[in-house]
Amino acid sequence: MSGLPLTDPMAPERHDGAPMAMALEQAMQAAARGEVPVGAVITRGGEVLARAGNRTRELGDPTAHAEMLAIRAACQALADERLTGCDLYVTLEPCPMCAAAISFARIRRLYFAAADPKGGAVESGVRLYEAQTCHHAPEVYGGIREVEAAALLRSFFQERRGG
Repeated sequence: MSGLPLTDPMAPERHDGAPMAMALEQAMQAAARGEVPVGAVITRGGEVLARAGNRTRELGDPTAHAEMLAIRAACQALADERLTGCDLYVTLEPCPMCAAAISFARIRRLYFAAADPKGGAVESGVRLYEAQTCHHAPEVYGGIREVEAAALLRSFFQERRGG
């Protein structure tokens, strides 16, 4: 494997909807709290290690993205800074900060729902995992339950804009 992101429609985990369904539930809970509706779930060997939704406003912390919170919780659960063999499911393509944390944590596979052409850093924007300076690139599978995640985000921002 080249270490570059890849999209493989035959990946067996792609068709296991349970973790992404949990991530979508976390996103809905975030929206209910007035947060941007993004949710994340980390699994290893079929076991859920962590679930989180955005909490930047609640915690007054710009780093409290769903992915960051899930990574912190999974590391605590495993008592290890490396999440080797773990998979991350997230409802929106990770931003540069989260993509870097995913790399540093050595996440095995990244599954995301909606692409983020403006703020994403995996298949959009800087494409962090393609950079020569990236030490670890997870396998990447995008577009899982994309329609649902994108609709949730659109609805959230339409309500905020008054329409």
